[in-house]
Amino acid sequence: MKPENAGKVKYGGWGLVCGAIISMIIGFGWGGWTTAATTSKMTDEAIMTGQTAICIAQFMAESDHVEKLREYQKVSYWERSELIEKAGWDKMPGQETADHGVARECSEGLEQHFEK
Repeated sequence: MKPENAGKVKYGGWGLVCGAIISMIIGFGWGGWTTAATTSKMTDEAIMTGQTAICIAQFMAESDHVEKLREYQKVSYWERSELIEKAGWDKMPGQETADHGVARECSEGLEQHFEK
């Protein structure tokens, strides 16, 4: 290879590497790119948010939800998710068992909902 071509290949290769690094920095930093792990985490959070909203809606759909709220507020903080599990509000329509953590998130959502 001629010396002038070797220099072109060398600088062209470095330009390609630097361009790729800069593209990744811009893409992940400001372009909204995410890794598979981050996307999976965001999906799980979105699903949990939706299930929490459904749990609260199922609680509010009860005809005696005012009495249930009084009962809920009398129960200690640690037993509230158990109360939700026993009532079945944490189960999504069509599910036989609730997903992990829905009752806890629903309990926190009910607390925030009724603090207003």
